[in-house]
Amino acid sequence: MPIRRLPEGTVNRIAAGEVVERPASVVKELVENALDAGARSISVSIASGGKTEISVADDGRGMDPGDLALAVERHATSKLPDDDLFAIQTLGFRGEALPSIGSVSRLTVTSRANGAQEAFEITVDAGTAGPVTPAAHPQGTRVTVADLFRATPARLKFLKSDRAEAMAVTQMIRELAMAHPRTAFKLQTDGHTRLDLRAPAAPDGARDQRLRAVLGDAFADNAVAVDYERGATRVSGLAALPTVSRANTRAQYLFVNGRVVRDRVLYGALRGAYQGLIAHDRQPMVALYIDVAMRDVDINVHPAKTEVRFREPQTVRSVIVAGIRAALRAEGPRPATTLADQTVRRAQPAPWLHFDRTPGSPPAGRRPPIASPGPESGIELPPARPADSFPGEPAPGAGHARARTAPPAEPGTEPPLGYARAQLHRTFIVSETTDGMILVDQHAAHERIVLESIKAALDRGEPQSQILLTPEIVRLEPSAVDVLSRRSEELRSFGLVLEASGEGAVAVHETPAILGHVAVADLLQDLADELLEHSTAYALRDRIEHVCSTMACHGSVRAGRVLSIGEMDALLRDMERTPNSGQCNHGRPTFVELKRADLERLFGRR
Repeated sequence: MPIRRLPEGTVNRIAAGEVVERPASVVKELVENALDAGARSISVSIASGGKTEISVADDGRGMDPGDLALAVERHATSKLPDDDLFAIQTLGFRGEALPSIGSVSRLTVTSRANGAQEAFEITVDAGTAGPVTPAAHPQGTRVTVADLFRATPARLKFLKSDRAEAMAVTQMIRELAMAHPRTAFKLQTDGHTRLDLRAPAAPDGARDQRLRAVLGDAFADNAVAVDYERGATRVSGLAALPTVSRANTRAQYLFVNGRVVRDRVLYGALRGAYQGLIAHDRQPMVALYIDVAMRDVDINVHPAKTEVRFREPQTVRSVIVAGIRAALRAEGPRPATTLADQTVRRAQPAPWLHFDRTPGSPPAGRRPPIASPGPESGIELPPARPADSFPGEPAPGAGHARARTAPPAEPGTEPPLGYARAQLHRTFIVSETTDGMILVDQHAAHERIVLESIKAALDRGEPQSQILLTPEIVRLEPSAVDVLSRRSEELRSFGLVLEASGEGAVAVHETPAILGHVAVADLLQDLADELLEHSTAYALRDRIEHVCSTMACHGSVRAGRVLSIGEMDALLRDMERTPNSGQCNHGRPTFVELKRADLERLFGRR
């Protein structure tokens, strides 16, 4: 078959297949055009999930008749004034969105430029553009897309239900609204208002207000502020506490230079930032804004502009990891407010309120009397011991529970986690605070304390390595040998000493002592693969941290061990000094706080 040129309509529909996947992608292109036009208010309306109609109106700069005619032509754009593809300062620049959309629908663009006395309109029906005609419209632009995929009906079969498509559009508007918090957004679906996000009165705090409005109070109240900068790269936004997590990545919102992106380097950075703080099958919740120099990021990787490529991905990753960890570390012990809510919701009345009466049982609704502590009751409460270094041996004769009564602390002097009052079931510590109580899982809390102390010791000292009796020779591909040799100093900082040994081989002289007996060949292959892909030895660092976590688990105080009051108080004080002490090494919470108001709710006082 001879080579031939494709018809213009076919070319446009092929381009549309890259840009227009579903109604949500149409909305994204049109809203980004409005944002590039300087809009401060954007209104979106869809019908039948966007299949029958999509309308996007803005109050931006608008277009004159000449611009309107060019806007629906392929490869025509106002977003590359100097044709510099490496310094894109707008959200879109391909110049294919409007003609591509018009090739698979009936597209109508009505616009009035700033200062103009009248508006103009142009229609594109299945790729055929009509003339520019006068119209009535206020300043700004309105784009209407009717009967999406009318020119390619087979594409309609791949769309989901109206409800699913409407949800995708809603999610897209939510993400764009978070990326541009100073712009007002309104969304209507089939005549019903789904979103109405107004622009803040003052620019200060606009981002925090928008995140709270979109993601809800529960996220905002259980997140820490991230603001970290290194060179020309900065990360800011909110990162949820490790105890607040999801089963998937849908609650991870990432924005690069104002763009909504989904990038595997950034997702990997989030996993690294929360490693050791969150369960392996859970995902953190974040809303992060990454700002990098324009020339250090390629936004022309994907037609839909949802993927980016960084010139130095390891730098971006390290900034995200360092920023999130610094924010979580600075926060100190802080329980998620959702834990208290869940505790109150799950609490049930005492079981004896529901049991049928049996001979000898107390009347319904009354609990058997409990003897007051004292010599005649047979219950002996040992005297409080001064806080000793934790962990320590339990006092002789210690029972299953320990309690004491202490005078209330003076205002402003009580520590954040209060003072221990009792130990329940040899597992949980009961602490009293100024306005409530705290329940601590002693094993989980001490596990975190031990882990952080091990990591701090590793950071302070020289890497501990074990010398092999004879160097182990590992054969690898030439590229793997080359990258390991070039990064040998970085690997030495972890305790791994190696050198090239002839062509296609590496000689390993020392390995990190903390890893114990390790499969050297597998370790080197993993490191080489990672260095070739990411330029940083994440695998070795991850393995060392995993071993530290295991050591901490085995070296911490176990559930079932009786603690004295002094030991319990010492544990509470250590928690207050330890970073990330709100969760154990496996991501479980170490303590739950119940405010006085929560206790009152339990007993119907509120």
